[in-house]
Order: sequence, then structure tokens, then C-alpha cells
Amino acid sequence: MKNVTGISAGETTRSSGVPSERGTRARVARLILEHGPVTAADLGERLGLTPAAVRRHLDNLLSEGMIEPRQAHPKGQRGRGRPAKLFGITDAGRSAFEHAYDDLAGSALRFLEEHLGPAAVTEFARQQVAGLVARLGPAMRQIPAEQRVRMLAEALSADGYAASSTKTATGGEQLCQHHCPVAHVAAAFPQLCEAETEAFGRLLGTPVQRLATIAHGDGICTTHVSPHALARATRIESKEPGR
Repeated sequence: MKNVTGISAGETTRSSGVPSERGTRARVARLILEHGPVTAADLGERLGLTPAAVRRHLDNLLSEGMIEPRQAHPKGQRGRGRPAKLFGITDAGRSAFEHAYDDLAGSALRFLEEHLGPAAVTEFARQQVAGLVARLGPAMRQIPAEQRVRMLAEALSADGYAASSTKTATGGEQLCQHHCPVAHVAAAFPQLCEAETEAFGRLLGTPVQRLATIAHGDGICTTHVSPHALARATRIESKEPGR
């Protein structure tokens, strides 16, 4: 797994058990991600580092574009003295952590596939989206069918997928996801996209078809949602005698 500072997870400590230079820098970055914006003094206290060591790591992270300085007056201070300098994570720094988590998730799924087979990955993927179905299913059943795609898009946006819905000329709708937090993993394990598509169909109560995915190199994930009237007509035809 690649770390936020470009090293593998195993490089965070030397063989003696003492944290390596880059490993400590990764810990500094993680603390800023999880607790920032924070001061250099706070980082030193949390990690047991000297002021000089903290400054060295902060300077490196600043030069890499992983963090950025911010100014803030401590509570109760009214313009007297220098304001405390805070350090916060940048978008680039946050993305680096996301990729590190992607690497870990990918390694876990490869282990699962090698030891238990592809079916285990499929089951895992379905379990992952089961929470979405359980959370939205009851509410979906209480609203008109024509409002369900919009509601699903709003729920996906809240989960970080930046989703939207639009009507199509054929009477159906398109569900678009402009961001995919698991795109790098899904590129290697399409079961994740397949399970998500199945979940969409169950939630919306009509056939859906995935037209494009970020995982496959497309700009956005696009899912076509069939008109509910067509879905109802298809169900009626399938129940006719002789069919």
C-alpha cells in the first residue's frame, strides 16, 4: 500500500522499531487530516516531537503541497500578539490518503478472491450496498415512482458521489455520479459496480442499465433508468396466460 508520503506501509518503522523519518511525516499528515487545522505545538505534544522536528516535517509537507498554513486568533485573544498559525490538509493531501485507502481495499479484495474465489468478492460487494438499500428502501416505497431517482441522487450525493438525475427523451431518466470514491478499486473489481447497479434497480423498482463508469475511464458513471410505466407493462405481459 502506498502511503501519503509515497512510501509503503511497511516503511513507517525501521527494523529497530523506531519510526522512520518519512513514517513520522505520514503520522504528522494523518493527525492534520483527522484533527486539523492544528498548531505545530499541538502536533509536537501529540507525537512527542521537538519543535525543530515538527517544523522539519511541516516544511516538507508544505513543499509537497500536502498541507497549507492558516491564520487564526486563539479564543479570547483580541488582536494582541501574533495569531496562532494553524496547518490544515489540502485537497491534494486528502486525495493522497484516499488513494492509500484504495490500495489497502484493493489488497484486501485480492486476498479474498485468491483464497475464497470470485463469488466471495461478489458477496462482499452486495453486502456493501445492502446498507444503502436498507436505509432508502422504506422511504422509496412511500413516495411516487417519478420522484425516486431524484431521491436516490440526493442520497448518493450525501455519500460523496456528487450525483444528479435528468429526464431523457424516451421517458426514462439518467442517474449520473460525477465522483466515485472507490473508482480505483472498482476498476480491478467490477463486482462493486455490478452490485451497485443491482441495488439501484431494487430501490427504484424498474430495470436499470449502466451505460458508463468512472472505473472504466469514462468521465462520469451513468445509469439509464427505464420508465416505470414500461416496467409495469412488462410485468403485466409476463403474467398473461401462455407466456
